[in-house]
Amino acid sequence: DGELQTDGNRSGHLQNGELVFDPEVNEDVVRTIAAQLAEIGDQLDKEIKAKVVNDLVQHFLNENLSREEITRCLSQAVEGLARAIPSDLEQEKAMLVLAMLLTKKVANRVPSLLQRVFSTTVNYISQHLHNYIVRMVS
Repeated sequence: DGELQTDGNRSGHLQNGELVFDPEVNEDVVRTIAAQLAEIGDQLDKEIKAKVVNDLVQHFLNENLSREEITRCLSQAVEGLARAIPSDLEQEKAMLVLAMLLTKKVANRVPSLLQRVFSTTVNYISQHLHNYIVRMVS
């Protein structure tokens, strides 16, 4: 599905024992989008209060929460922060950046949560922002 890889490599998969790369993506477009998201992230980073991050950390540390429940917690945090975003910033773009910022902050606070917070964020983005990402890249 033309996955965006965080390490800058093209995504691919094994098919009949052979490595098959996914369709080409315009690298310049991806770099431009990444630069824009990073710039927005730098601006929004100051808006995220420690309490929001601490609350998310506690949810991620709770082993009794299902994948759906933890995704709902992340979604509520993103939506709560998005309400305070200036109206001149596209809502979906802000929510994408906020989800990534929260992921970074939780993983920085408790590195052992990296896998859980990353997979939850991917799940959240797939559920709520997939169509936006497809439109943005095309």
